[in-house]
Amino acid sequence: MSTTIWAIDPSHSEVQFKVKHLVITTVTGNFKEFSGTVEAGDDFEDAKISFEAKVDSINTNSEQRDGHLKSADFFEAETYPTLSFTSTKFVKTDDEEFELVGDLTIKDVTKSVKLSVEYGGTATDPWGNVKAGFELTAKINRKDFGLTWNAPTEAGGVLVSEEVKLIANIQLVKQA
Repeated sequence: MSTTIWAIDPSHSEVQFKVKHLVITTVTGNFKEFSGTVEAGDDFEDAKISFEAKVDSINTNSEQRDGHLKSADFFEAETYPTLSFTSTKFVKTDDEEFELVGDLTIKDVTKSVKLSVEYGGTATDPWGNVKAGFELTAKINRKDFGLTWNAPTEAGGVLVSEEVKLIANIQLVKQA
């Protein structure tokens, strides 16, 4: 089986996270700078996936909050400028669904995580580029990765939930 190298097309992709704030609303953030490659056959089964995001590119529509997330309370961007993911398993579960397992590294902690992947299909754009689309979703506990900062609220709750939802809409472009 021949393999093809695909690269993330950042202008047609987004990498987001969602966290409950005060347990009543959800704050959405994203990474503006990221890259990745996929090495796969035609059906993407057993693909080898690598991904990296620049922590300094974090964006939650609040400069103050972004600064806090980059600080030692959370990501420690100066010491750990990137977060990364490397696949260990990519298995087709039906025509448009895959299960992705891999090692996610945030700061100096690497843990195995499982993501659900929906394959959107493959198409050729007007310039002859072959593209493939995927939506990835997962839930992680931020404390597992050393992101432990929190603040109590008057009602006895916490400011930021431990559970983080990850959502990535990725468009790949086939490399020549």
